[in-house]
Amino acid sequence: GTSARTETIGGKRFSVSPQSFLQVNRVQTQVLYETAQEFLAAKKDETVVDAYCGVGTISLFIAEDCKRVIGIEQVAPAIKNAKANATTNGVKNAEFICGNAEDVLPRLFSREGGVDAIVLDPPRKGCEEAALEAIAKSTAKRVVYVSCNPATLARDCKYLAAHGFTLSAVRPVDMFPQTCHVESVVVMNKFFGL
Repeated sequence: GTSARTETIGGKRFSVSPQSFLQVNRVQTQVLYETAQEFLAAKKDETVVDAYCGVGTISLFIAEDCKRVIGIEQVAPAIKNAKANATTNGVKNAEFICGNAEDVLPRLFSREGGVDAIVLDPPRKGCEEAALEAIAKSTAKRVVYVSCNPATLARDCKYLAAHGFTLSAVRPVDMFPQTCHVESVVVMNKFFGL
């Protein structure tokens, strides 16, 4: 069927179409998103970018903490879900852009003039270097990276570390018990003017 299904995570309702991605383990998914939210520690006056936002799960978790959140996702049906999910959950300060992170981020940063923080939750292959380059050149002070692949996470963190970011915290979340797979959340900070 082509119908979307609805999941409730952390008191928020998410509609997910078949082409869109959602974590399978609902209990640990909430732990994962709450960890990302905690690490992000967004402030009321901040603009946050949520790259690889899928159906807007993390975006809608963090929207209540910040001034505005901008989600980016290349899967068009997922963006449609994200917009609908924002409406369903009464979130008015989230906007969603359809496109590849590596294309959208540079344009977005030049248009916005400044963003405060970035959340990344890419697929297993990690981030494209062009996306990381745009982040490194941006005004973002914090990057929260959610990863299902420790190898690409390490590679991407190494790039950001070489471009002014400092790894501040790492927390694994066991999304798939009794397997070798683990989700990790890291936060990297950039200290301007030191």
